[in-house]
Amino acid sequence: MMHERYELKHKQRKTNQTSYSVTEPTELMEFLSKQLPDQSRNNIKSLLAHHQILVDEETVSQYNHPLAIGQQVSVFWSKVRKENQPRGLEILFEDNYLIVVAKEAGLLSISTSKEKEQTAYSILTDHVKKSDLKNRIFIVHRLDRDTSGVMLFAKSEKVKKLLQEDWKEAVEERSYVAITEGLVPKPEGTITSWLTESKAFIMYSSPTPNGGQKAITHYKVLRKNRNYSMLEVKLETGRKNQIRVHMREIGHPIIGDKKYGSTKNPIRRLGLHARLLAFRHPITGEDVRFETEIPKEFLSLFN
Repeated sequence: MMHERYELKHKQRKTNQTSYSVTEPTELMEFLSKQLPDQSRNNIKSLLAHHQILVDEETVSQYNHPLAIGQQVSVFWSKVRKENQPRGLEILFEDNYLIVVAKEAGLLSISTSKEKEQTAYSILTDHVKKSDLKNRIFIVHRLDRDTSGVMLFAKSEKVKKLLQEDWKEAVEERSYVAITEGLVPKPEGTITSWLTESKAFIMYSSPTPNGGQKAITHYKVLRKNRNYSMLEVKLETGRKNQIRVHMREIGHPIIGDKKYGSTKNPIRRLGLHARLLAFRHPITGEDVRFETEIPKEFLSLFN
């Protein structure tokens, strides 16, 4: 499934490809900013992330890629180039410090002691080692196996620590789309509770402090019908299974979530998608934003 990060607000061009010659040494982002004055930095990053920028016929996704005099830079406006994408997930952005991906439902974030199958972590490890066997990947945060959407990985332990230690301040926006059973009556709301984990690895919620971790979830109803509700969910805290537990708590479990009380599974997957992640880049200090489309199977329930 393809995910669109940004809406590119450029005029319709007569040709699919535009090429530019490099006349002085520079970096790719600086060069593209000068050649494409009608494009924002986010739009240019989207072109890079979707492999629509070529330097001398080779796909380049790093914004600080050095350019030399005489090189040719090509921009493909409508064709998303995927030649270098690893199998199993989609890379939305990559530079020397970070990789941001769109994970599909059913793919583990990282293996556990009991499960050694292919994971987002192992796929990206193979990806970075293709350029240098010494390269490594570090997981910054996780998504449940059956949750799809945006995930962030670091390329060094230093960057991982910078992100995790400053996570609450660095993350400017993090939102999910959830499909729940039944018609959620309130147009929006906030759920606050304390979560503890049982020996069976099930999270339980308490309305009062009970030694567990405080969890705060905000939601807004986007669409609804007699059978289902589509919610935009924003996390103030990031506890294990937080959204799934809180949706059960208000009496509207996420579809496909048998673990937390769902009895309906109309799309044969968990109805939870990490749609948006916006954060401050730990090295450049730049604000970056990655947004994916709502899965088509979610939308099909409201047609």
